[in-house]
Amino acid sequence: MAQSTTAPTTTFTPVASLAALGLYLRQIDFLVPVREQVKIVQKTVIHTPMDKLTDALVTILAGAHGIVEANTLLRSDRALQEAFGREACAEQSSIQATLNACTATNVQQLTAALTIIYRQHSRGYRHAYARQYQLLDVDLSGMPCGSKAALATKGYFANQRNRRGRQLGRVLASRYGEIVTDQLFAGTVGLTKALIPWSTRPSKCWSWTRPNASAPSCASTRAAAVSTTSTGRWRAAITSSPKITRASGRASWA
Repeated sequence: MAQSTTAPTTTFTPVASLAALGLYLRQIDFLVPVREQVKIVQKTVIHTPMDKLTDALVTILAGAHGIVEANTLLRSDRALQEAFGREACAEQSSIQATLNACTATNVQQLTAALTIIYRQHSRGYRHAYARQYQLLDVDLSGMPCGSKAALATKGYFANQRNRRGRQLGRVLASRYGEIVTDQLFAGTVGLTKALIPWSTRPSKCWSWTRPNASAPSCASTRAAAVSTTSTGRWRAAITSSPKITRASGRASWA
């Protein structure tokens, strides 16, 4: 039998675990809601806007602190590109141009797509409410930034006086280690002010319905949150039903 003398093509990557994740995400078509929902109006020369959004995502997952690092972390890593279904990586300035072309409508489209992804793949969405509470951990993290950034104001940032920045707020499903939702606030916003409007944010992800059901569940959904912040511990209880969503909380300062 004739034997091939052509050497197989071998590629290497320093982030093999991320490449394995990329292969799995391609297998389950993880990003299809983003592909179907997000429509960025931009001329395609070589890479489509969706291609460049994928490149941005992989760059972040590879540990980049900014999109500029796409050229060193992703563009030079052929194996990682192939794992995520990319034949080549867009140049970092091209990726940034696509992000700059996004409008408020695109942000809403992406939010809707991420909600679909959360419902499809999260364990928190399938939580057995009849058995136990859904525990939500709510907290803000100070993020210093430049004075020209959106929502940048003077505020409290640990060990950094007179700095401008923003507060990154997150709601975590503590039992499952999942981020339910996150949002940027101005640097002066505290947890007590952010909590009330947030009481409706998890409902946008869970919609308070049974999985695979078209109608809301008749049972109320209750969630308790206990979070340690830089100013002490915050305790809050959120009760939700198809007709009402409310939140109440008490802070005990350290």
